[in-house]
Amino acid sequence: MEFPKENCVNKNGNGEGEGEGEGEGEAVGTTEIIIVGAGVAGAALAYSLGKDECRVQVIERDLNALNRIAGEFLMPGGYLKLIELGLGDCVDEIDAQPILGYTLNKDGKEALVSFPLEKFQSHVVGKTFHNGRFVQRLRKKAASLHNVSLEQGTVTSLLEENGIVKGVHYKDKSGQLLTAYAPLTIVCDGCFSNLRRSLCHSKVDIPSYFVGFILTNCKLPKEKYGVFILADPSPILFYPISSTEIRCLVDVPSQNLPSVSNGEMAHYLKTLVAPKVLPELYNSFISAIEKKDNIRIMPNKIMAGAPHLTPGAFLIGDAFNMRHAITGGGMTVALSDVVILRDLLRPLHDLSDASAICKYLESFYTLRKPMSSTINTLANVLHKVFSAPSDPAMENLQQTLLGYLKLGGVFSSGVSALLSGLCPRPLSLAFHFIVMAIYGVGQLLLPFPSPKRLLDGAKLLWVASSVLLPIIHSEGVRQMFFPLTVPAYYRTPPKGKKI
Repeated sequence: MEFPKENCVNKNGNGEGEGEGEGEGEAVGTTEIIIVGAGVAGAALAYSLGKDECRVQVIERDLNALNRIAGEFLMPGGYLKLIELGLGDCVDEIDAQPILGYTLNKDGKEALVSFPLEKFQSHVVGKTFHNGRFVQRLRKKAASLHNVSLEQGTVTSLLEENGIVKGVHYKDKSGQLLTAYAPLTIVCDGCFSNLRRSLCHSKVDIPSYFVGFILTNCKLPKEKYGVFILADPSPILFYPISSTEIRCLVDVPSQNLPSVSNGEMAHYLKTLVAPKVLPELYNSFISAIEKKDNIRIMPNKIMAGAPHLTPGAFLIGDAFNMRHAITGGGMTVALSDVVILRDLLRPLHDLSDASAICKYLESFYTLRKPMSSTINTLANVLHKVFSAPSDPAMENLQQTLLGYLKLGGVFSSGVSALLSGLCPRPLSLAFHFIVMAIYGVGQLLLPFPSPKRLLDGAKLLWVASSVLLPIIHSEGVRQMFFPLTVPAYYRTPPKGKKI
């Protein structure tokens, strides 16, 4: 995909008419905001700010369409955010597939988890697609704006003076070292970011890896529904990414990751995972494993959003905050963050006072919590529960979840609304966890509470608490449940002259 050539910039971040050496070392450029990275978050933000007449320079390390096994599932809540940003048409013409929910399978039992879409128009559904096609559509939309420049380059470091970020150093396609200046630099260069260290608490946990490959010549059991299999030793996911392809993701613990190159991974998948696959998918599953160079691996990273406030710089997307990918909520959180940041930047007329802007934008970290903490908590809790089937207490939790979803009504739709980003409310999340715990203990105590059943019930509550509470603590109890008590929640835009 080609991008408009008029959007090229020189090393000062100015238009092509400027001299090569003019203004070297001075913030004389016309760029207001530099965006590092043109993935989902970066490209969507560039388009949104460009539509608001902001002069934006985007620097992306690779403008070619990437072939990834991540970023393929956009929840309905994320699709609504995409529409809100004016980018809803980016899922058109890429063979995206509509998804209405999941079937959850365990030991031959099945629970249908449908997204609660009754109150929305018919086109509001989940969307699955090839990530590269989607990102290229976002980039093309951003590059079509006259005030957005999009160029290929690798940012090597932030340009910092007296504790304030003034821009970036980067290498262009030819390897020439250049400098770009702007009052505000927004870093969103993904999960492999090399800039996050100075902008946030960058401790990353990798509890597991996704082993991904594509199945062909088969159909999922229920049209427009993905498949989630709770199996020992690995949870397994299936969902379409085009009209002819189905993505399979197998979650494998980090400490037990077999090698792909020597055939250990193929043996692991054939002997331990394949017997747990649904019969109608089995033959295609085996064929996909045997296909040369079809197996790919992606680390599932977890990183709490813990920023270091830095005047002149801001961090969003997977560079800032990651959750386990098992629920496919990453793009929904990213697009929600873009909407919030766009709305915060809209009333600003002058970005020159970096300290005032930094203090004002601190409210972002509280405003984002309803969506981010809901999806983060669900994803990380569900992975812990689903990936430990050999533990009797975790087995009870799995059975509790399956039974709770099979109750239907507000129970199933409530959890589904949280999962899909349609109900980003931490209090609703807490409510369902409490009701689910009561339901699980009640099931263990029936038909009458013997000492062993009382002990099992106590273990269930203990294990559930030990899984849930640390995750809530990492998200921030105050910001999740009592945001109105956070001073940053009430920040008002600093006054400044019109640019």
